[in-house]
Amino acid sequence: MRIRLEGNRAELTLGVIHLRQIFTVTSMSRAFPNRSRPRNYRLYVTITPRKDHRP
Repeated sequence: MRIRLEGNRAELTLGVIHLRQIFTVTSMSRAFPNRSRPRNYRLYVTITPRKDHRP
């Protein structure tokens, strides 16, 4: 699954940390500047379910 995250750099970092607690992050793009909001960025993360995670 590919997920797009949007926010400032701190929000993106926190989002990736939370995703890694539940999923395996297989790839991550660099942070691209968001055209509509000058101080925000977008980041693309590809994830897969973790085999050891239980809800």
